[in-house]
Amino acid sequence: MQVLTPHVYWAQRHGEIYLRVEISDAQNLSIGVEENTLRFKGQGHGAKGENEYEFSLEFLKPVKPEVKHKSTQRQVNITVKKQEHVWWDRLTKQEKKPLFLAPDFDRWLDESDAEMELREKEEKINKVSIESRVRKDPFLGLKKGFLFMYNLVQFLGYSWIFVNMTVRLFILGQDSFYDTFHTIADVMYFCQMLAIMEVINPAVGLVKTGVTPAFIQVMGRNFILFVIFGTLDDMQNKPVVFFVFYLWSMIEIFRYPFYMLACIDTEWKLLTWLRYTIWIPLYPLGVLSEAVAVIQSIPIFNETKLLSIPLPKAIGLSISFSYILQVYLVIMFLGLFINFRHLFKQRSRRFRTKKRKAN
Repeated sequence: MQVLTPHVYWAQRHGEIYLRVEISDAQNLSIGVEENTLRFKGQGHGAKGENEYEFSLEFLKPVKPEVKHKSTQRQVNITVKKQEHVWWDRLTKQEKKPLFLAPDFDRWLDESDAEMELREKEEKINKVSIESRVRKDPFLGLKKGFLFMYNLVQFLGYSWIFVNMTVRLFILGQDSFYDTFHTIADVMYFCQMLAIMEVINPAVGLVKTGVTPAFIQVMGRNFILFVIFGTLDDMQNKPVVFFVFYLWSMIEIFRYPFYMLACIDTEWKLLTWLRYTIWIPLYPLGVLSEAVAVIQSIPIFNETKLLSIPLPKAIGLSISFSYILQVYLVIMFLGLFINFRHLFKQRSRRFRTKKRKAN
């Protein structure tokens, strides 16, 4: 039987050499490394039919003597480990490439791609190692289920508000501005009372967000809803109620479904972009409309003396609630700055992480 040289294809990583020998149904294989030279001998069906095939390759740099190989019906795959984790300029010690040797483009990577692949493997190993050390929360499924249902209820509530107000706006036009409170208030009361959970959830560790930004937003909205609108009948018929409710609902119909999907480890790119972008114009507009509501309520509180703080009878005076509202206006815009800074950090962190994963 004639002895021939098979076609051999190669690729490398920093720590290994991969060889693919084009022999099908290989038998009687003898593969080993001696004096830094790989020697291959075996029988099988190659480029010139059924024959004995053999070849030898003297490597450019030292390799370990252990050789792993796996024979399939189509080829023989060989893995040789390098002594050092370094990138080789070529495979063989001789500069001229043997005629039977060619790159394996199915596995070929240049050095930078191989380094990236190596980093990804190390990151996966580190992640698995960290996860194995961290004790799994036995109530994780229950917590995610609770958060999913909370966000679903809020999404449905704010969707109803948004759709109802939009339909009424198209049908009634500007007339819908004046009875918004009487039409929407009950559902808004429910959603905003439920929103107190957004302060409790981070406080008890259900979610990994700050308590302060949530407290500022939830308590600020509830102050406007229950104190400004809820206690003053004259405020309930003003157009500013429409703008406050509409801006709140526009933000939330994107925020809550984003959190719902996060509970089931799912992401929609468009929804993610909207959740981290649409608040940039809407949040300041919402605060501005709340400030208008506060300013419009000050003369009413002065006139009615509602919620005024009485002083001792000897003085015979009281502190008007309007003074508290003026202080609240300053606190409101300070809260806008704090929350805006927090949300921008969230947005930058989110898209920086996504960009790093994409690269």
